[in-house]
Amino acid sequence: MSAPTRTRRWLTICAAVTVSTLVGIPAGQASPGGAGKPFGARELADTARHRVQDARSTGARPFAAAEDGDGGEAADEIAEGAAQYAEARTSPGTLRPGAYTAAWNAMQALPQAGGRWRHVTKLPYDSDDPRYRDIDSNSSGGAGRVTGRTTALAADGDGYVYAGSAGGGVWRSSQGGGHWQPISDRLPSQSTGALALDGGRLWLATGEANTNADAYLGSGVYALSNPRYGAFTERDRVGGPELENTTIHQLRFAGGRVWAATSSGVWSHSSRTLTGAWKLEYAPNPDYLPGHPKASDPDAPYKNITNDVAVDPRHPSRVVLAVGWRSGDDYNGFYAKAADGSWQRLTTGLGDLPTAPDEVGSVTFARSADGSRYYAIDQSPTQLATNPDSSLAGVYVSRSGSPLGPWKRIADYQTLAKSGSALTDPGYMPGVQAWYNQFLQVDPADPEHVWAGLEEVFETRDGGANWSAPGPYWNFGFPCWSIDPSKRTGDCNATTHPDQHAVAVGRSHGRSYLYVGDDGGVYRRPTRGAADASGHATDWTSLNDGTIDTLQYYSVGVGQDRDFGGVAVNGGLQDNGQSILRGRDRVMGSNFGGDGGDTLTDPGNGCNIAQEYVYLALQVTQNCAVNDGSWLTDPSKATSYAVAPPDNRLGGAGARFIAPLAADGKDGNTWIAGGRHVWVQTHGYAIRSSDEWRNAFDLGAGHVATAVASSGGRVYAAWCGPCNNVGFARGIAVGNADGTGWHQLNLPVDGTVPNRYLSGFAVDPADADHVYLAVNGFSRHWTEGPGAGIGHVFESWNGGTSWKDVSANLPDAPADALLVLPGGGVALATDLGVVYRAPHRSGWEVVGDLPAVAVQQLKLGPDGKVYAATHGRGIWSVKAADLR
Repeated sequence: MSAPTRTRRWLTICAAVTVSTLVGIPAGQASPGGAGKPFGARELADTARHRVQDARSTGARPFAAAEDGDGGEAADEIAEGAAQYAEARTSPGTLRPGAYTAAWNAMQALPQAGGRWRHVTKLPYDSDDPRYRDIDSNSSGGAGRVTGRTTALAADGDGYVYAGSAGGGVWRSSQGGGHWQPISDRLPSQSTGALALDGGRLWLATGEANTNADAYLGSGVYALSNPRYGAFTERDRVGGPELENTTIHQLRFAGGRVWAATSSGVWSHSSRTLTGAWKLEYAPNPDYLPGHPKASDPDAPYKNITNDVAVDPRHPSRVVLAVGWRSGDDYNGFYAKAADGSWQRLTTGLGDLPTAPDEVGSVTFARSADGSRYYAIDQSPTQLATNPDSSLAGVYVSRSGSPLGPWKRIADYQTLAKSGSALTDPGYMPGVQAWYNQFLQVDPADPEHVWAGLEEVFETRDGGANWSAPGPYWNFGFPCWSIDPSKRTGDCNATTHPDQHAVAVGRSHGRSYLYVGDDGGVYRRPTRGAADASGHATDWTSLNDGTIDTLQYYSVGVGQDRDFGGVAVNGGLQDNGQSILRGRDRVMGSNFGGDGGDTLTDPGNGCNIAQEYVYLALQVTQNCAVNDGSWLTDPSKATSYAVAPPDNRLGGAGARFIAPLAADGKDGNTWIAGGRHVWVQTHGYAIRSSDEWRNAFDLGAGHVATAVASSGGRVYAAWCGPCNNVGFARGIAVGNADGTGWHQLNLPVDGTVPNRYLSGFAVDPADADHVYLAVNGFSRHWTEGPGAGIGHVFESWNGGTSWKDVSANLPDAPADALLVLPGGGVALATDLGVVYRAPHRSGWEVVGDLPAVAVQQLKLGPDGKVYAATHGRGIWSVKAADLR
């Protein structure tokens, strides 16, 4: 969204940054956004002032969930951010299957560099930390302790709980939640699609299927025979390579078979004998599958998406498939087998459950333990395209117990909005992101007791006649809310983090519990829990105790902690704002809310911080944003300031979703920000206004910065435009921070530097003409597109006039960021870990034993350590001196 973020408490309005599956979904195919025009910084600033003035006179909280009134802004962000993350790894074409697995195997074969990683963020992260009641934080919202996005859950009757994360693997608790242990670190994919317990085994489907921007494809399905004590290895894979490079939404079991709803159709396999190939049961458009005639078509990734499988428990041969892309296609619908064995789309007989292709989108099924009920959630592509309030078609029940119905609708978004929801404003109501937020669970002890997860947690105990919202989006706006730091959420009770994805019911110490997973981790409450008069639960427990760290960082900053000693470490996160860890902290706090993009931190003073939200929406603080909430009645007491460069806006070519920001390597008061223009400001952390930025260079119409770096006033700015695989183009502009000497480098498509996304620079501190360049995506071996070329790291000694490929033995994996270390060594962050090239050597070595997790950024701290921001396993550090 756009600056200043103090116009609302973001948490999850952009939350998912969603729309495209990472690999193979081209930009331009994002889901339709709303109709509202984007807001610029001026409009939002004016709105903020009016909200604060209103709050001073009424005592109400000035920030609502949807600022623009019609929801268009949030939808535009979701669409654009998703496409951008994906295109960085796929342009200028589409990606053939097997790329990530091949890269992971190559990474395992690299020699080891010296040094051992230390897990910096393995401790609780409190989103309600009362120290940070600044106008830009979410503190007091009620989500409590959080971690990264949880996408799958499973629980048994003896206190064992299993949580699968978006990018940080699978975790086990033997105590009903908490005291977690990772159990999938030896797999090539740490992205979780589904978890299930069946036959004494824990089944893991890799590849997050939310089709969101920062999701990764999987390496197949695994079954762990001893889940209470064992850990997954590659030997546990079920079947062959058939499900590599897919995302998997659900695993369902019936009649001795396991069914997998994937991005490449519905597959099945024996659940008893785990060897042998998977069987493709149904793909609506098989010509678009890998290896088939239309596999390279830009629409191919959308043509075989399936969401769930429902099986009649009394007649396992009766199977219904939920098939379809959330933005709509003519193949969307529900399918069942005809008498001749073919799969046919159901067009009648389902009752209230829609059958038209433009009304069937993302779907989740759930059945009761006794087989007497089937429930379903359906998201409508038509509503996604036309209704700014919600894309939820409804919640449905089949009281015959058969997935063939007849089905009756028992809730729509208006019903849920009246049930105690925090989302009651036009433009952002329950189900507005129903294609991203979905779960459904029936109480095993009561077929009429159901939980539905959208942005919030909803519950009915009478089969849908009445609903409540035990897990509201947040507490802001409720009469019980207060910003008083002595009260963590005022007089409100704790709630869950928004954006629900996973659910399970299990027992621990003789009591039955509901477990939910969302963009903030894992939460628990009794299945027959208590609630207040509004229907909001009074007994949620956050299970994010710090032993599970699946935080998804985009960036990291490190500076000396002048108050407590040591260093202060902060970083921007997917949907969990910005974390801050100071020298004596045992719990991390959150001083900025929403999505956290790039970060600048003063090495000499870790409380001088600049934090990007998205699209260069930039806030700056000089006291770590410590505040007691006084800004609520006196705006002058806010301790952070909105200082977005003028290119900040919602979408367009102004700036990318996560836009580049850098401080000059020799002058920390000179900052470079990249949108369409290269912006420079020279007041450092004392900047107080967007007007203090000046335009150093115009990258050109349709061009937008992807990386910037500066040393001694020499500035490098990489750009793309168009940035998707339709006419993809990239380039580099070089000039001076004072606006002189700017020129575009000659980077022909068939030149040394590949025609792929340029993701990062590292400038030699001793010589500004000596620069390294990181190139994202995969080589032409995997990428079908013009000029994809080879190589991921390039070196220039003449300011970019000519380049040399220094990739040598690097795995063919997306390269995300570079760092030149004292003495001349070079560290490279990739989608699969960190590698290092020692001074005067040509070969690369892998650093330590991080899981196969994307590393988005590297920074050298004033303590001599290299800090790595991973997108799924938190922040780690290694002593630079130990690398050799």
